[in-house]
Amino acid sequence: MTRIGAIFVPHWYPPEDLPVAARAAEAAGLGELWLWEDCFVHSAYAAASVALSTTENLHVGVGISPMPMRNVATSAMEIATVARLFPGRLLPGMGHGVQSWMGQIGARVASPLTLMREYFPALRSLLSGETVSASGRYVTLEDVTLGWPPAEPPVVYAAAEGPKTLVLAGEVAQGVVLDSRHTPAEIATAVAAVRAGREGEHDIVAYVQTAFGPDAASRARAAFGEEPAVDVDERFLAGDPEDVARGARAFFDAGVDAVILLPTRDADLAHFYRSAGEVARLIQN
Repeated sequence: MTRIGAIFVPHWYPPEDLPVAARAAEAAGLGELWLWEDCFVHSAYAAASVALSTTENLHVGVGISPMPMRNVATSAMEIATVARLFPGRLLPGMGHGVQSWMGQIGARVASPLTLMREYFPALRSLLSGETVSASGRYVTLEDVTLGWPPAEPPVVYAAAEGPKTLVLAGEVAQGVVLDSRHTPAEIATAVAAVRAGREGEHDIVAYVQTAFGPDAASRARAAFGEEPAVDVDERFLAGDPEDVARGARAFFDAGVDAVILLPTRDADLAHFYRSAGEVARLIQN
């Protein structure tokens, strides 16, 4: 089923703004609100817990938190705790992290692909309540079992960008988060790479830069910087909710399951979420 969600950008807003934003997103009729863990801003799972605790039905996605920052057992414990407190509503995601930031904290790995290949199977097994032992280049566990695994393990998403990572994400994760700034044709290529790595169900989420209201196109275009790509107008959605809904269909046609709308820095979040909620209603009808 096609889904529309929206984003709360952590490095633009302090943590204390999140409860109001989450309630506004839910009141607007959005089913999903996504955030992420930028160094050195918000803690992803603490923030997700806040958003979940102040809403009733909203799903909260973490797209993403960086694998190198956390031992896989720590990630499993955090995800399991939040998933048990808010069953079925957490959408956790992990990724390589920004390499320069990982370097700042002494956590940069020589082979991010190897880390992903070792990390995701261990994480998913731990969340399923299994006892896990592993002796890899980056993941080492000896008879580790979560004391309180979630009754129903959540879908775990991987952030993926390059061709090799996209295929590997399809192999080891149950979902993939695709970053904004891509055209529908580029998204279709990425989706094909993910599907090549996996048989069966796979939930693919695409962030898309979006602007509503007066001068929407120019405001969305400005988010791409002073020298945007020639085809920049294919990389964002802009206009009224009807315009955005029509544009979102091109991304759904490219094969994604969810289009998550990324506001511009100058957006009024309450208005943005109300407009995004209207897009969701138009897409579902």
